[in-house]
Amino acid sequence: MQSTFTGIEIGKRSMVSQNEGLLVTGHNLANASTEGYSRQRIELQAAEPIYEPSLNREETPGQIGQGVEVQNIERVRDGVLEQRIVAGKSGEGYWESRDKYTLMLEQIYNEPSDVSARGQMDKFWDSWQELSIHPNEIASRNAVLERGKSLIDTIHARFNNLKSIRDQLDGDVQGTVFQVNDIVKQVAGINEQIAKSKALGDNPNDLLDRRDLLVSKLAKLVDVTTDTRDPDEFTIHSGGLMLVQGRIGRELSLSTSAENDGYSKVVWKESGEEFNPKGGSLGAVLGLRDGDVRDEIRSLDTMTLTFVDLVNDTHRAGYGMNGKTGTDFFTEYPFINNLAGNFDRTGGGNYDSSYIFRITGSNTLKPQEQPGLEGTLTLSGPNGPVNVAYHPTDTVADIVDRINTSKAEVTARIDREGRLALKGTTSDDKANPDFVLRHVEDSGSFLTGYAGILKEGGQPGSFDWGAPDEVLKLRGGGLDYAVAPLSHPAGWIEVNPALMKDPLSVAAGFGENGKPATPGDGSAALAIAGIRTSVAMVDQSATFDDYFANAVARVGLKGEQSDRALQTQQQFMKQLGDLRDSISGVNMDEELSQMIKFQHGYAAAAKFISTMNDMLDTIINKMGV
Repeated sequence: MQSTFTGIEIGKRSMVSQNEGLLVTGHNLANASTEGYSRQRIELQAAEPIYEPSLNREETPGQIGQGVEVQNIERVRDGVLEQRIVAGKSGEGYWESRDKYTLMLEQIYNEPSDVSARGQMDKFWDSWQELSIHPNEIASRNAVLERGKSLIDTIHARFNNLKSIRDQLDGDVQGTVFQVNDIVKQVAGINEQIAKSKALGDNPNDLLDRRDLLVSKLAKLVDVTTDTRDPDEFTIHSGGLMLVQGRIGRELSLSTSAENDGYSKVVWKESGEEFNPKGGSLGAVLGLRDGDVRDEIRSLDTMTLTFVDLVNDTHRAGYGMNGKTGTDFFTEYPFINNLAGNFDRTGGGNYDSSYIFRITGSNTLKPQEQPGLEGTLTLSGPNGPVNVAYHPTDTVADIVDRINTSKAEVTARIDREGRLALKGTTSDDKANPDFVLRHVEDSGSFLTGYAGILKEGGQPGSFDWGAPDEVLKLRGGGLDYAVAPLSHPAGWIEVNPALMKDPLSVAAGFGENGKPATPGDGSAALAIAGIRTSVAMVDQSATFDDYFANAVARVGLKGEQSDRALQTQQQFMKQLGDLRDSISGVNMDEELSQMIKFQHGYAAAAKFISTMNDMLDTIINKMGV
């Protein structure tokens, strides 16, 4: 049979349960503004009744309940929605970083403007045009020098600004790696606490919220996926490998890479294997540093070297007012001092490579002439050899255009003397130097007998940078080839100091038959001014004007893409966030109604106990009186 004090026990259980409900409601209200907090709900259930027939079946019409008890306190969370938010955070972090840095790039390319590189180059060409009209005036020569110096200063400024952004990106890489490692340690530590709590039968809601918040922050840094299939081991994957496994966290590290201008690369600390995130802010800054900004610097270097090489090539052939010739207008520093371009690339103590930037044929060609030859040119490309076929019906200009549009690491042009010039461009391979001709081969006779570049056709007569003394395979000598320059010419090119000291040495005319130019001869100055509209082949841009227009358009389109993608991603994340708040967020009105319900339940339980106490008092103290 039931105990006389069963009512008191039922009332006590009710008061305890209602009090727990009030505490949970208070906890929700207190954390209404806490980031990452999920509202909690108390689950109540009827206590187990006294069910033994020998104890109550004969005296009662059925089972009598024993009150209420707390079954569980759970957090309100949608697991599928949380996974979508984690995946979306990676994209949001990626586009936030890209948008910030592409805006900085746009500010560097302040076109059109009088103080921009393009504006300064226009003034430089105009000064040569003026010198061609007044070749005997020192003032015109001084103007050329000053405009050249202003242009170089502007190029230096652009290079330094781009390098500054790249340095800043490298700092972001280092800072982000530190943040990732810190979060990984925290998640692994929380996993250990959660495992211990669950082993004791508890439900660690606040620890789970804290872990979810950390995972969300981690997803904004790198692209991650989570796995909760094993209830004892919460795991996080990134880059195809496990970043967190239960209480074990794998850290990232930084390794300085001499092949990438000394910038650090991200590796797994344990194995040293390179870590290449595809999303998150780390993926964005790595892509910008080693992709977009590096490409902009390479493009500026290519433009600068092409510009300097063309101006110097023409200026060397001209004569100054003092009769001097063979003088460079801009200084050029070779990558090596060996005149044949030989270099010990592997560090073995012997020459094993040829670093040649430009080779020029010895024969004069006519662009619209048909050589009537057939064969295939094999040139180095970013993804292996590039084949350029030519046919008997092709003109010289057709073949040159085909080389320039083949996406090989070689550009071609017909110089002012009608000779074919091949130049090396920057390579996508970080381990190789820039501006080096890597491979030139012709199965026919276009580069041999016709253009006068190679001595022999086919593989035996090919020029390849992977061996020394490759210049011996060229048909010319002396200035028919140029040794590769130092890296990043946009950072060190200067106007020749000898010309600054003696402006009379600035060439204005070509002269005739090897004799100095006569007074009034402005042919050299006019030829340099004509470079402005000549086909220079800067990357895939035909002229310098095309280069600047393409550079501005390229950076502008990247900025527009980043801005639109960020807005789209933020709108998407806002929708997911609002949906999560509607499920997991704390609603003040709802919590207050819950508080009133538990308050009344508590008061009712207290009244019930008081009533039972009065009944027991009657039985114990007043019966039989």
